[in-house]
Amino acid sequence: MIVKVALNGPFLSALDYDCPFEQVRPGLRVRVPFRNKSKVGLILGLSIETDYDLSKLKTVTEILDDEPLFSELELRFLSWAAHYYHEPIGEVIMAALPKRLRSGESLAVEGLKQWQRTTLGQTISVEDLAKNAHKQRAIWQVFTNDQAWSEAQLNQQFENWRPLVKTWQDKQWLSLSHGSCLPPVQFSDKPNHQLNPEQQAAVDSVLSASDEFGAFLLQGVTGSGKTEVYLAMIESVLAQGKQALVLVPEIGLTPQTAARFEASLQQRVVALHSGLNDQERHCAWQAIRSGEVKVLLGTRSALFTPFANLGLCIIDEEHDLSFKQQDGFRYSARDLLVRRAQMHKVPVVLGSATPSLESLYNVQQARYQKLVLTQRAAAAEMPSIHLLDIRGERLAEGVSAQLKAAMQRHLDAKGQVLLFLNRRGYAPVLMCHDCGWQAACPSCDANLTYHQAWNELRCHHCGYSEKKPPVCPDCQSKEFVRVGQGTERLEQTIGSWFPDKTLVRIDRDTTRLKGALGKKIEQARSGEADILIGTQMLAKGHHFPNVTLVGLLDLDQGLFSVDYRAAERMAQLIVQVAGRAGRAERKGEVMIQTHHPEHPLLMRLVSRGYDDFAQQALTERESAQLPPYGFQILVRAEAFDINHALAFLNDIKDALLGVAVSEPCEVWGPVSAPMERRQGRYRYHLLMQSESRGALQTWFSAIESQIYQSSLVSKVRWSVDVDPQELR
Repeated sequence: MIVKVALNGPFLSALDYDCPFEQVRPGLRVRVPFRNKSKVGLILGLSIETDYDLSKLKTVTEILDDEPLFSELELRFLSWAAHYYHEPIGEVIMAALPKRLRSGESLAVEGLKQWQRTTLGQTISVEDLAKNAHKQRAIWQVFTNDQAWSEAQLNQQFENWRPLVKTWQDKQWLSLSHGSCLPPVQFSDKPNHQLNPEQQAAVDSVLSASDEFGAFLLQGVTGSGKTEVYLAMIESVLAQGKQALVLVPEIGLTPQTAARFEASLQQRVVALHSGLNDQERHCAWQAIRSGEVKVLLGTRSALFTPFANLGLCIIDEEHDLSFKQQDGFRYSARDLLVRRAQMHKVPVVLGSATPSLESLYNVQQARYQKLVLTQRAAAAEMPSIHLLDIRGERLAEGVSAQLKAAMQRHLDAKGQVLLFLNRRGYAPVLMCHDCGWQAACPSCDANLTYHQAWNELRCHHCGYSEKKPPVCPDCQSKEFVRVGQGTERLEQTIGSWFPDKTLVRIDRDTTRLKGALGKKIEQARSGEADILIGTQMLAKGHHFPNVTLVGLLDLDQGLFSVDYRAAERMAQLIVQVAGRAGRAERKGEVMIQTHHPEHPLLMRLVSRGYDDFAQQALTERESAQLPPYGFQILVRAEAFDINHALAFLNDIKDALLGVAVSEPCEVWGPVSAPMERRQGRYRYHLLMQSESRGALQTWFSAIESQIYQSSLVSKVRWSVDVDPQELR
């Protein structure tokens, strides 16, 4: 038997191996020799023929599983993803597996240790223990109900219990076993949510297609209760014995969202994201695959998890850029989720207050059905939005007098204030006051950001850091100017203005430790904090019922970007951040500081809303034949030698121009990336575009194998990005 094995590496198709074992099936992991190593791979198919000399085929050395890890349908989905994104099949398969399974460990997950009385132990009563052994008696008492007690449960009630339990185990009073790998969960009381007519109509529309594929765009204003709609849909699907997959954009949102889902559904929910350790990821992955748990909540990579009986797919904040993987296997979780739902013949719901232009285009093309929520929950009103013209005004550390006065007014009224500044650190530039020297990254075409808390200069692109120099390296002056504004500096300034108020800053610097983000979000939600300061982390789906004023600082840079998607991103950001205001009884107010109050984007967005802006943006995209009216593939190359990167991309361009195409296709470049040098490498782009997705895919596929055979392939880092979201 010849088996087709997907191996991690630059192989566009599976490799052939001779297999002497019986009971071999697609979806099983195998251990195979590769060059001078042993590697773990996954069987994709079986054959009795091969294009290679049989005598030269290597032999499978071990079958690692008794049952396939993926169904035939799931293997077809993974193969489709590899083909569409021009990614080696082994890379895609390994991205779908937990690390422990990639390294060849057992599929079974050792459960949590638990102890229970044996038959002999049942003859031992508390009275049989020494009268003065109070701790022994207390611990033994819990075992007398003849239920199994886990490590977590014992830790909650007792300290240093292990020696006693080990002694009783040696005496055969207790037996050790392993339960589920998932920790025990206690459900809080189920909240009583009554859906309004719009919410119920959305639920009914999706459930009417529960036995077939249907794509639904759920566009609800911020605070309209999209999560309640998701929960009602999931509850119905679970009642049918099926499972649900929910993707969210932010790791920090998953624990609190999981707890909310568990309370509403009164069922265990498992989370999958990069914040888990290997054991936790393996456990959650297997719990969903086996059907032990019905609901999976995760970030983008969770979409590859095998399901026992998938019945519904949901992606929240579908417009969010974090759903596009930007390194390695560069896939769009949103697009792949729609494709997976289509293959499984189940409905998929894409939710957002600010849908992507691609999703709105798919509504226009009748590929998606649009569902709309226009009312905020609990009769809350939409906030009023004002543009603050700060031209010519002397700003106090980036804050206008109008915004400062508004902050005082809202704080006096016991409201909560949120200030949004999408730049962390103390100051973006450290400059010498005497000679103009600026602290620059030695490896990137970027300035170093000054972080006062650590007295460090850091590059936010490559991670380089150094201590702030005591004197200017060029002129030895000790006078430095901190140019620009960061969240750290803003926090210091606002704290000096309102010393009696509690401030919470939420950015990557303050949420590095595990659990830190959840704690800060809870401070904000509970009202413990009076003023919130942060970056985009504050904009992603958080519910802050006490926020009555939102101030947006220094957004003008997004109005003049080289990226044609910048206007869309900025509009989404403004609406999402503004949506944090006025989500409860009190009406909210939003103030946007700008030097360009007459800019068409801002005026249209504030006066007519996101839908009108999006329609205008789609019209502009159509006239330029840019996505979603055209399709793109971007090849990136970077090298320490600029000539290697350019030569590599020029060879690809020459090969493309030698291929006949059925429909017009264009290739542009090579051109330098917006940041030409990063981490010491020179970065260049080659962009392919066509009005036909099929023609573009066929065109690139015709020369794809030549890239791997290039003499320059070992001298450059390169990647293929299908449907790129950022030209960076």
